[in-house]
Amino acid sequence: MSRFKRKKEGGVPAISTSALPDIIYMLLFFFMVSTTMKEVEYKVKIHLPGATEVKKLEKKSLVSFIYIGTPNSKKAQALYGTEPRIQLNDQYATTDDIRQYVSTERESLTEAEQSQMTVSLKVDDKTRMGIVTEVKQELRKASALKINYSTRKVANALLD
Repeated sequence: MSRFKRKKEGGVPAISTSALPDIIYMLLFFFMVSTTMKEVEYKVKIHLPGATEVKKLEKKSLVSFIYIGTPNSKKAQALYGTEPRIQLNDQYATTDDIRQYVSTERESLTEAEQSQMTVSLKVDDKTRMGIVTEVKQELRKASALKINYSTRKVANALLD
């Protein structure tokens, strides 16, 4: 006759980690799909003016941005001064470059979307209107007649 030994308390069994790689890949895929990359590096300081009546643009793919403000870094201020500058994509530009920029942006769209293209001006609230007027004149010469001013929403009627 043999004797049976009772097992001692074995404790809690180990947790299975076989599904862990699947979970990690699902999370990685989710964040890759839902994250947007910053398209343009701001080389000018932009503090948007406030507004109470704000309307959101429907198709952001049809919007081209022109940034106007003072240079961000001390190095850029030493090169370009402290006067407001125009930024197209990732580089400083002059008003003479605006027509070329608009035509390049227009060519990247399909023929049906070209008439719906909007140019959005992101202008620092401390910038004088002289440079903005020059930009608008160049946009008019480039036949970019749909212009939008970007603002930030202010809740109350007192704008800061």
